[in-house]
Amino acid sequence: MMAYFFTGTIFFGFLVIAGFFFKFWVRSRDHFFLLFAIAFLLFGIERFCVSLFVGRTTISYIYIIRLIACCLILAAIVQKNRK
Repeated sequence: MMAYFFTGTIFFGFLVIAGFFFKFWVRSRDHFFLLFAIAFLLFGIERFCVSLFVGRTTISYIYIIRLIACCLILAAIVQKNRK
């Protein structure tokens, strides 16, 4: 039962972080913040999906969402350093 609570708090934390990055993107229109907001939103979605499918064998496919989010963060950093 506590595992669901902690998973929910982690999910909510990722959504809050995504909201902050989205707010920074609205103010600055810098794609760096937008990519980070999308990445943290994907981290939250991945955490939610993991909590739904605990114990099932298809859970390994959910981690592709985490891979996409990490690639978005890497792309944002590379794009920012090129400017």
